[in-house]
Amino acid sequence: MTTPQDTQRANYASVGALVDELVRAGTRHFCVCPGSRSTPLALMITQHPGARLWMHLDERSAGFFALGMAKALREPVALVCTSGTAAANFLPAVVEAFHGRVPLIVLTADRPHELRDTGAPQTVDQINMFGSHAKWFVDLAEPDEAPELLRYTRAVAARAAATASQAPAGPVHLNCPLREPLVPRPGDAPPPWEQQPADRPLVTVAPGLRAPQPELVAQLAETVARTERGLIVCGPQDDPALAEAVARLADASGYPVLADPLSGLRAGPHSRALALSAYDAFLRDEGFGARHAPELVIRFGAMPVSKPLLLFLQRHRGCRALLVDGGAGWLDPARLATDVIPVEGRLLADALAATLPERRHTEWTDAWLTAERVTRAAIEERLASTGELSESRVFAELAHLLPDGAALVAGNSMPIRDLDTFFPAGQRHVRLLANRGANGIDGVVSTALGVSASGAGPVLLAIGDLSLYHDSNGLLAAKQHGLDITIVLINNDGGGIFSFLPQAAEPEHFEQLFGTPHGLDFRPLAELYGARYTRPDSWDAFRAAVSEGVAGHGLHIVEVRTERARNVMQHRAIWPAVAAALAHAGLST
Repeated sequence: MTTPQDTQRANYASVGALVDELVRAGTRHFCVCPGSRSTPLALMITQHPGARLWMHLDERSAGFFALGMAKALREPVALVCTSGTAAANFLPAVVEAFHGRVPLIVLTADRPHELRDTGAPQTVDQINMFGSHAKWFVDLAEPDEAPELLRYTRAVAARAAATASQAPAGPVHLNCPLREPLVPRPGDAPPPWEQQPADRPLVTVAPGLRAPQPELVAQLAETVARTERGLIVCGPQDDPALAEAVARLADASGYPVLADPLSGLRAGPHSRALALSAYDAFLRDEGFGARHAPELVIRFGAMPVSKPLLLFLQRHRGCRALLVDGGAGWLDPARLATDVIPVEGRLLADALAATLPERRHTEWTDAWLTAERVTRAAIEERLASTGELSESRVFAELAHLLPDGAALVAGNSMPIRDLDTFFPAGQRHVRLLANRGANGIDGVVSTALGVSASGAGPVLLAIGDLSLYHDSNGLLAAKQHGLDITIVLINNDGGGIFSFLPQAAEPEHFEQLFGTPHGLDFRPLAELYGARYTRPDSWDAFRAAVSEGVAGHGLHIVEVRTERARNVMQHRAIWPAVAAALAHAGLST
């Protein structure tokens, strides 16, 4: 007969082995939410010398905090919660992690099997709770001290960490049935982390990259060498080595690189001679697009943010389009690819660059570089001519304000689009991040705080008012964990992006259904969480507030108030100026 002491020893041995093996496999950070059923997990994490615990009171915010940390560190981060609806609150972050290829390990405590589907309190069906959004799911065996079951537990933990990290990275879900009494007791046994040899985990999983075959490299090099009108498109991706490899490929091929802000190509030590950042503006000009049809497009990463770029590629669907994805995915929503190449992007880019004969810039290359130069000049002139605070100019200012080594996290909807258009490539090494897996506005505050907790340099979050409201609970983590972050709140009192969409032509119901004004005052929210709050009324005041926040400590909120209809007019006034500049340079009709 099993005694309560037997159960406590089993919880200590089995849950301790699970936590220990996760740590040995590279999981250093554990985001834990309060609850009773998860007691063995929480206590064993706090006792493990290699585990860092981050306590969170809200599961949804915790999920995105872990996601931001995992995104910044490029390593698995664990999430822990009790049973019931607590686990369901992880779903939005799990969805984003799956589509954004971010390694998470979700540990959900559960009732033992005999209490499931019996009306036991705080018990829901947690089997495959995250469905197809989890790369792998295991309903663990109940804790047991038997050596073969401890070995099983360690093997599952090792596999979970490896599966979460291997391309395409993503979330793994381990459901943990736990029996009362829940407080683990060691008995006479030493801690689990002292029972395994210190130099290695139970199972070591060797990393592997999909390398291109020499025959493929030779064929593609021949194609590139004979094709002058080529483009490289680099979308959102998180491999820091890819940017340098793509830059080398661009220099070798003479192909301009249309560099998404999340590509890693707009800033850093690599060459940016052919990295273009103003294409979202100049590809709106149909004359330029018609005269500069590509014959070959090589795309790395996910689909870029820019809709004008997507429309440009769709208009020239007849060209050969190579989609390179080391995660063996099919990131092609517009079905533009003629060739899907499931190899590691940086390995292919390096191999092609080394194989290609040297090519000097051609008229094709020079035309795209000229378009970049005159467009960026037209944008800067237009922004400078308007002295009032505006959404479009925020990111142009941030490009000059953020120091080397900073991280800039952009919210979805308008902020990521304005980042794309108005944040130029530059010499400062600023890491640009956003949740573009599922493109939601939820959890962005917590994601940015997770980036801050990762040890990144100064972190700035640029976010809309609805998105900040949606994840205002996440602000507690800044105070709770002593994190440093500056939040630029772009407040247009509602959903500003809808003013650019066809829904704006339905004035009778537009404000109620899409504009969604809230009339919130964010100053008391800042006070609630101990933030320093500033609402600048000029660009000089904006620069001073951002600079103070980035150089300082704690939570800073800088609110930029704008008006939605005025914002649309300011954006739309820029495109004719760009078109005129292109025409004057002889690049458009």
